[in-house]
Formats: sequence, structure tokens, C-alpha cells
Amino acid sequence: MALTVVLIGVGVVLWVTSDAAHTSSRPAAEPITPPPGVTGVPALVTEAWRAPSGATVAPVVAGPAVVTADGGRVVGRDAATGEERWSYERDRPLCTVAAGFPRADSGRGRVLALYAGDAEWCSELTSLRPDTGERVGASNPDVRPGTRFAAAGSSVVATGAAYLEVMRSDLVKTLEYGDVPAPVQVGQQPRPHCTHASTAIGGDRLGIVERCPGEGSDRLTLVAADGDDAESPEVDFSTPLPGGSAVVVAVSAERVAVALPGPPRLLVYDHAGRQVAEHPLDVPDADLTDPPGGLPTTTAPDQQVTWWTGSRTIVLDGRELAPRWTVPDALGPAVAYADALVVPVPGGLRVLHPGSGADLGTLPVDRPPGPVRLAALGEVLLEQRAGDVVALRPV
Repeated sequence: MALTVVLIGVGVVLWVTSDAAHTSSRPAAEPITPPPGVTGVPALVTEAWRAPSGATVAPVVAGPAVVTADGGRVVGRDAATGEERWSYERDRPLCTVAAGFPRADSGRGRVLALYAGDAEWCSELTSLRPDTGERVGASNPDVRPGTRFAAAGSSVVATGAAYLEVMRSDLVKTLEYGDVPAPVQVGQQPRPHCTHASTAIGGDRLGIVERCPGEGSDRLTLVAADGDDAESPEVDFSTPLPGGSAVVVAVSAERVAVALPGPPRLLVYDHAGRQVAEHPLDVPDADLTDPPGGLPTTTAPDQQVTWWTGSRTIVLDGRELAPRWTVPDALGPAVAYADALVVPVPGGLRVLHPGSGADLGTLPVDRPPGPVRLAALGEVLLEQRAGDVVALRPV
């Protein structure tokens, strides 16, 4: 009897001190259904709902859900109404939240919620089904506060100035790069003392602008995102660039593009490290600075890449990464909506022909000044404005 009491007491202590005791998970009773599809660009849109989302930098669309995240709480919402359909909450702050692995299962991907382990690390990652909010996985990455997630295909990268890592849908690490916090084997990293100024992922490759001690210019490195050994990066090439303040913009199946100031230009390399093109950029030098979290502000609609420089949105060919056209006075990158691209501009959303960039009009939107990140789910357009997500529906 005494032994039973002791065992029960130990169990209670373990429960109270475990993560489960400090977690509230409320899955959806029924899977979320997406909103109606959009058949054409409307003449007007109106605000349908808004919600706080300080832990995201852009609207998170995962499967049929719009996901907002604030404090320690992640919420899956009905896109049309904003109704909370599921939630997941912990008693610690979120570092970042994003969508990834769209082909993971019938839930159409994963929601990745990264929590702080302590003041120095973002080390507690939870994977959720977007349609129900059910917890389907967890892992312990070794990234620092300020990290951002970027997804492409079957990989997600967690950025970092000194160290970054890539994972696949089961949250197994497929690449670690940089100053590895606790290396199993020493001497496996090619440049552990360099810093990562910017990172872009595309397909199965990761492009990194590195700054290394003793080098007079930035360096562009391309590595496999899903190599045979996560501890030993498979480097396609690493080459000095003709200057500093470089920003890696995008990686395609055959190319990697990096922007440099003085004068502003876009250099394009193939995956063997040969420069194959140089394009002038109509942007101020001041736009070419290290992006927050090390990620360029881009989207990839309809086999294109749209890059917001800070004052303009530049549309690139999705394969060759050559600039096609530029939108002046933009507040963020473009998204595909109906048969057009829409770009946030002061006072509204500019509607553009996706092939030529021809101006098709502007949907008026009353919002305060500041950057805007867009997403679309069916007929619903979503704007991230600072710490809020705002949903717009056709009138």
C-alpha cells in the first residue's frame, strides 16, 4: 500500500512538471472546410473579421484553415467567419508559427508552432493538423529567438544568424549548418565561424549569404536541404560575391539569385556556381539590407517569385529568376487571386495581369500605413498588418 501511494505521488509530480500539465489542446469537433472558391476579382472587398497574431509575420494558410498565433496560443479559424475551430496553448511564448509540408496527409499539411524553451533558445516545436488542430508530432530544434520558418516542398528551414537547420515532415533534421550547438562530430561544418545574413529555400536546395572573418566581401553558398547525413552538409558551391550587403532572393530548380547594391543589381548563378546573368534593379540601395529573420520577403504564385524590396515589388520568372516587371510604391509581395495577382499598395490592393503586369485596377482598402503581407484562401484575402490578421471578402 505504501509503495502504491509513493508511485501515485511520483506520477503526480511528473505530471505537474511535464509539458502536458501546461498545455491546453482543444481539437475541432469536425474538420474545417475551406471557403468557396473565387471565380473572378470582385469590384469591392470588405473586412469580414480580424484577430491578433503577433507570433506570425504573414497570414498563415494551412490546408483549409487560417491560423493565428499570439502569446502562447495558436488558433485554427474558419476563413470566412474567423470562428475559432481549434486551439493549442502553452504557458510559454511562441517564437514563430508557419505552415509546411502540404502533402503530409489528408489534413493538408502541418502547422508548425515553435515555442521558447528558455530565454536563449527556441527549442520546443509542436506539429498540428491544420484541419482539426490535433497534435501529430514534436521535436527539439536548437535555434535562437528571431528565427523564421520558410517552407518549400518537403522541407522547412529554421533560420539563424549563426546556425540554421532543415527538417522534413516527420520533424527529423535533414541539415544542420553553421555553429552547431552540440556537435556529435567535430570538423563537419565548412564555415562554422561565418554569419548567415540571409537564406532562401527552393526545391531541395538552400541558398545562404555568408559573412566570414577575414573575407572582404559576402559569400554565396548553395547546399542540399535533404542530404544523406544531416551533420555533414552537401555543398554544391560556395563563391565570393563582388561586394557586400548582399541578399539572397530566391532559389529555383536550376538557379539561385542574389541582389547587391552599388549599383543595385540581381546576379543569377546556376547550381554549379557559375554566374549566368546580371540584371539591373530599379530599387534604392537602402532597400538592400539584411531582411528580418534572415528571410527575403517573397511569395511564389503561379510559377513566379514576387519579392518585396521594402519599397517595390519585383516579379521574377520562377525558373530563370530574371526580373519581369516591377510594382512601385508597394507595401508587400503579391499573391495569386482568381486569375490575377494582387499587391498591397497605399489605400488598397492593386490588381495586375499575372503575365504582363498590366494594371487592372485597385480594390480600395482602408488601413493604416505600414507593410502588409498577403495570403488568399478561396474567396478570402488575408492581410497581416503588424500584429493583426485581417480578412477581406468580396462585397
